[in-house]
Amino acid sequence: MSLDIVILAAGQGTRMRSALPKVLHPVAGKSMLGHVIDTARALQPKSIQVVIGHGAELVRERLAGDDLSWVVQAEQLGTGHAVAQALPNLSAERVLILYGDVPLIEAETLQRLLHKVGPDQLALLTVMLDDPTGYGRIVRDERGEVQAIVEHKDASDEQRAIREGNTGILAVPGSRIGEWLGRLSNSNAQGEYYLTDVIAMAVADGLRVATEHSGDAMEVQGANDRIQLAELERHYQLRAARRLMAQGVTLSDPARFDVRGEVSVGRDVLIDINVILEGRVIIEDDVQIGPNCVIRNSTLRKGAIIKANSHLEDAEVGEGADCGPFARLRPGSVLGAKAHVGNFVEMKNAVLGEGAKAGHLSYLGDAEIGARTNIGAGTITCNYDGANKFKTVMGEDVFIGSNSSLVAPLNLGAGATTGAGSVITEDVPAHTLALGRGRQRNIEGWQRPVKADKKS
Repeated sequence: MSLDIVILAAGQGTRMRSALPKVLHPVAGKSMLGHVIDTARALQPKSIQVVIGHGAELVRERLAGDDLSWVVQAEQLGTGHAVAQALPNLSAERVLILYGDVPLIEAETLQRLLHKVGPDQLALLTVMLDDPTGYGRIVRDERGEVQAIVEHKDASDEQRAIREGNTGILAVPGSRIGEWLGRLSNSNAQGEYYLTDVIAMAVADGLRVATEHSGDAMEVQGANDRIQLAELERHYQLRAARRLMAQGVTLSDPARFDVRGEVSVGRDVLIDINVILEGRVIIEDDVQIGPNCVIRNSTLRKGAIIKANSHLEDAEVGEGADCGPFARLRPGSVLGAKAHVGNFVEMKNAVLGEGAKAGHLSYLGDAEIGARTNIGAGTITCNYDGANKFKTVMGEDVFIGSNSSLVAPLNLGAGATTGAGSVITEDVPAHTLALGRGRQRNIEGWQRPVKADKKS
């Protein structure tokens, strides 16, 4: 059956105490609404209607997509009123209502819910809570059939004792929703048009209300303030950690590990504490990642080792290669198999060939470095003249002496050597020694300066 999805995302979120619309606050590096939209897309609906209000233009700008329809709720008069704004765009056999501040809801849960919707039956997602304060209560009859949802502020003491809470996530027959929304009233403690009143209407019209339960209360938790936002963040990360461990990853401490994107892992991967994986990260078998590393949009080949405090972005580390500690691989950096970069080495748009080494304290930018080449400490490729970038090319088995400045464009042939402290401005032929430094002078009889007498 066809499906329309309505995502309610118009709220201001005053308790966030922020100029940023509530639904744009991030969980795991992505806005809460972004998570919900991605889950909605996984259900392959006919349309996704996003109801926006506070900060509407910013929300639309941040999350623009050809498959999204934006509906503005000028006045926030309740959830029923919000869905009614999207009503002219709904034509599918089923309508699913989601919330832009409930980012951890999973597609599998929603699929189970949608399977229970039919022409004479709607489906409601509920959750059992030890403390349901603030939640609407699911009121059932003596046979256990759902009769209504009573909001917390409107509930009697007896109803407040009910532990089954309403998540707000609802799937209804598309042919009936317009009629029900048209009959909503705002005669309640909040003076709003509650979407939950649809349940009692459906029962009165002879429809059955089926329920699906979320076994994880955090999956259906919204964020109204930054405390709840942090709770969602930690739960998301723990869930991500468990998934990775199930795939063969050893995490030194799952509570000190963050995923902010999509991660693909092999077997026997070891990740130490305080590691952050962002964007699209591919980690093959037997990779080891030391503590305090940030890895973004990068690929780590089989057996690669990333030592402590290294930062990788849009980079590739080859099979058996290693980098760090305190290495920085910027976009376009590639380490060949068994290559090595050590502490305080920075690379940008540079390729280090198989077995090549840059042990420490070097900058390699816009460079192509051949196999087994050795880069001495303090070496820099001078790739930028203030307006344009230029490339340095080194052949195989080149030896660069410490503290060399390689002024691009430059080509060093296979087996070439530069003397320590050289400034190299011209190409170096293969198997040639290049020296580019001032001649040393030793001055005899020179006297060191002494401190001036500070007596007044």
